[in-house]
Amino acid sequence: MQSFHSNGKLLLTGEYTVLDGGLGLAIPTSYGQSLSVKNIEDKGLVWKSYNADSTLWYKGSFKINESVITTENKDQTSVTLCKILQQAMKLNPDFLNEESGFFVETSLNFPRQWGLGTSSTLINNIAQWAKVDAFKLLEYSFGGSGYDIAAARNDSPILYSNKGKTPHIRPINLPWEFTNRLFFVYLNKKQDSKEGIARYKEIARHKETARAKIDLLTEQVTTIHKLEVFRSLLEQHETIISRLLQLPKIKDELFPDYPGLVKSLGAWGGDFVLVSGGKDDLDYYRNKGYTTIIPFAEMLK
Repeated sequence: MQSFHSNGKLLLTGEYTVLDGGLGLAIPTSYGQSLSVKNIEDKGLVWKSYNADSTLWYKGSFKINESVITTENKDQTSVTLCKILQQAMKLNPDFLNEESGFFVETSLNFPRQWGLGTSSTLINNIAQWAKVDAFKLLEYSFGGSGYDIAAARNDSPILYSNKGKTPHIRPINLPWEFTNRLFFVYLNKKQDSKEGIARYKEIARHKETARAKIDLLTEQVTTIHKLEVFRSLLEQHETIISRLLQLPKIKDELFPDYPGLVKSLGAWGGDFVLVSGGKDDLDYYRNKGYTTIIPFAEMLK
């Protein structure tokens, strides 16, 4: 049996601008996805995927004939998965080219709706199994900046940029002395990142100016020691992205009377936000129905 694991991700700075080569600060999460493979006698591939609570959420079967994989299933998950496997076979013609068949199981240790990288962890796990470049596999399947793939395969915070022919990944140590006052709050809905990306590409103006400002803020935020400075930098970040997307800040929309930082992460409008404050301050969110609150140290791998 072969086994693989990939980390989930959160993008703390650089959302949207990272799509155009901008610099982003990403963290790998303690939550992720595993994939195991074993050979079976029957030619073909059987796939099962499990939720964090061990319930089965997907089952599919695929045929492999003359180095081509196909499925008769018409559901979106099967079609997407088949496309990823097809691209992996193009990148490595030896992949799945065996006399035996395959039984694959994947397992998440976080709820799928959290938006921590169900797709990116899958891509990276398949790339490890197929012995192909995960960034190319992402490009040929889902697309995107690739920061999530970089987080999937690194065990420390990273500065990431896809400017140039190959991704630039710089592992870093964050000097923040205030992480005990940082928390991730789940907004009780999963945001469709494709919608956010489409809006950015269609509406955003003055992208180069915004990207340069975000790049500078990202560099600055990785060197500071005080929470007050951290909050100021990320609030500037929120203002820039808000103007770029022509969307209100999440704090103005949902939490206008909260005294601390509230910063969107990744696609605006859903998934997690990063907030600052003491443990007692978090009752503010619980009283509003946002009960999934994860300390920074617990989220970071």
